[in-house]
Amino acid sequence: MARRITIIGGGLAGCEAAWQAAGMGTPVVLYEMKPQRFSPAHISPRLGELVCSNSLRSNSPANAVGLLKEELRKLGSFLMQAAEETRVPAGDALAVDRQAFAERITAALGANLGVQIIREEITRIPPEEIIVIASGPLTSSSLADSIKELTGEKDLYFYDAIAPIVDGESINREVAFRASRYGEGSDYLNCPMNREEYHSFTAELIRAEKVPYRDFEKGVHFEGCLPIEEMAERGEETLAHGPMKPVGLRDPRTGKMPYAVVQLRHEDQQGMSYNLVGFQTKLKWK
Repeated sequence: MARRITIIGGGLAGCEAAWQAAGMGTPVVLYEMKPQRFSPAHISPRLGELVCSNSLRSNSPANAVGLLKEELRKLGSFLMQAAEETRVPAGDALAVDRQAFAERITAALGANLGVQIIREEITRIPPEEIIVIASGPLTSSSLADSIKELTGEKDLYFYDAIAPIVDGESINREVAFRASRYGEGSDYLNCPMNREEYHSFTAELIRAEKVPYRDFEKGVHFEGCLPIEEMAERGEETLAHGPMKPVGLRDPRTGKMPYAVVQLRHEDQQGMSYNLVGFQTKLKWK
């Protein structure tokens, strides 16, 4: 009989590992602490919950991120199949309806006879012979301490930011226009700004009240995922050359390229809500 594998963490890595191991005839025990306990960022009891963006980044094999996805598909990735089934329009990126995505993963693993799902928190690395620790950056403090004891690492670190989502009915469709850059489709809604609107917007971003850092945060930012207000503070034109760049877009009202744009990407398959692309933030909201 095949030896059992214990997997800690029901996120993307843990779920894929559980599915693949079970498919090879190996008994799997998958531990997930939700809903017994939630991290400061999780809100759903489902497996495979995406807590930040609903985008899995580029789907084009012309770059490393997209090539990795293609390799995963050829290897029979369970998550890639779930992503394709719950995909939302996002140009050449692979974005998903995050609720449908998590529901698909949870249902499939729950029905897999080779996977036993145990909903409880693991506070210390268990003595089992084969263990996959896939608890990710939102690892509970007690398990993180156990990992540090094992690895000798001084610290593990996670930084949290909000990815804003807006109600589709709140968008002024007389101003916003559908287009992807360089005329390659129409998957995005674009909210154009002129120079005056842009500078007024960035000034308000800098003045706005921000959420204080939590106990598990250090205030050290990952350069590839900076809060929008942090970028605004680096210079008044930073956003216009970053997430708000208008390159490759033409406003149909003027026939010209806007000074800046806020791009909106589908958050769900029904188009009821939209994600502000590149707008992770620490601003307070009501």
